[in-house]
Amino acid sequence: MESSLIIQNLSKHIELTDEEKEIFCSSLKIKKVKRHQFLGEAGEISRFQNFVTKGCLRSYYIDENGFEHNVQFAIEDWWIGDMASFLTKKPASLYIEALEDSEVLQIDSPTMEELYIKIPKLERFFRILLQNAFIALEQRIISVISKTAEERYLEFSNKYPQVEQRLPQIHIASYLGITPEFLSKLKKKILLDSSKNLKQAK
Repeated sequence: MESSLIIQNLSKHIELTDEEKEIFCSSLKIKKVKRHQFLGEAGEISRFQNFVTKGCLRSYYIDENGFEHNVQFAIEDWWIGDMASFLTKKPASLYIEALEDSEVLQIDSPTMEELYIKIPKLERFFRILLQNAFIALEQRIISVISKTAEERYLEFSNKYPQVEQRLPQIHIASYLGITPEFLSKLKKKILLDSSKNLKQAK
């Protein structure tokens, strides 16, 4: 099950032969993490990229005042890791925590480099993965700069409905850069506006 899911993920961008699939899957390490357990912590060198086969995880940053800021969430069929630390071999800035009992497939940097030689098309896959991550980051920065909190919430809700259902409100608020109390007010306002629009449409 675990390997079939990651092969499906790879097949979105590249096609592997049966032999290449076997080589790739044999290079992965299975890691199980309990709820609230960490896959990585700030200050450590991030040694792995993680593909989620079960559960839900988050990466977050703690500022100088001790406040948490969620950077990314990941559920089944998503990748998560501190990419900057993984690529530069410098201490990570992010904590990666399981929000549910989770299971990931891990690949470390030396193994990845070996696989690039054995299966060159994998380099294309991880290049696309990195490009997509950069595009998502750029879009999020623009969203934070140009959109209201309500617009950002609606964007998140529409784009990741399956993620929102699995997250405590405090984590969604942190991701959006607002307080849980303000998010609660926003959701009530959106429901009220929606109700008014329905009545007007009748």
